[in-house]
Amino acid sequence: MTELQHVIATLIAEGDSVDRLVADIDDAQWSLPTPAPGWAVRHQVAHLSFIFRLATAAAAAPEMFKAIAAKSEGNFDRAVNAALAEYENDTSQELLARWRADRAKGEQALNAVPATSLVPWLVRPIPAGVLAAAGMMELVAHGQDIADALGRTREWTDRIKYVVGFAVQVWDFGYLARGLKTPDVQFGFELTAPSGAIWRFGPEDAAQRITGSAVDFCLLATRRRHRADVDLVAVGADADHWLDIAQAYRGGVGAGRSPGQFRGEAQGLVA
Repeated sequence: MTELQHVIATLIAEGDSVDRLVADIDDAQWSLPTPAPGWAVRHQVAHLSFIFRLATAAAAAPEMFKAIAAKSEGNFDRAVNAALAEYENDTSQELLARWRADRAKGEQALNAVPATSLVPWLVRPIPAGVLAAAGMMELVAHGQDIADALGRTREWTDRIKYVVGFAVQVWDFGYLARGLKTPDVQFGFELTAPSGAIWRFGPEDAAQRITGSAVDFCLLATRRRHRADVDLVAVGADADHWLDIAQAYRGGVGAGRSPGQFRGEAQGLVA
């Protein structure tokens, strides 16, 4: 199995885990508010459906993707809000069917891209494997919102290594989102996977470092948990500041989560 095939297989498995969260819920649960202000469970699923539609266009119809992106006029949040309106009148079962269909098309389109080719995306063209990792990040983030709304504990696996790697790769997004200057520094990351393995990213001799739970790292970088509620430690002033602004996606900073909102929760870990 090639690296691209592996990340797409991982994307499919993570999508299946999110699908299981909503497969059997009733209409009232589809309308439950999530921790994201103004977003119910149905909005989270609609957003994921839209993201996979975008990925399909980027991989299989680049000119269509460029046309969709142009409508946002550089404001991705505007595109997201416009897309949610397209799903507004769907019944719960119609929305579930659309999400599943868009997921399948996106996965198939990414799998068909040659490993050496780039596909257009929001900032610049990227390899299909990086886009699949970005899709994993979306599934982790919005899947967590859904799980929180439904009162479910997610089972985490080492699939999240792709999310960790993506968050490390786009480490400057938090600065860009806030109009801050990106420091001339390289961080070292040493994170403990759900299986107990140690994942290292960045220079091994980096003076500034971040250590702790890989699950918490993903939840922090997707702004689904406040820094006060995660098991992460920084060494160095820049690394410490980074934990305050970490953000693995482009777009507005948003409300984030409050300190203590999810403190002391149990996380299900699966090797």
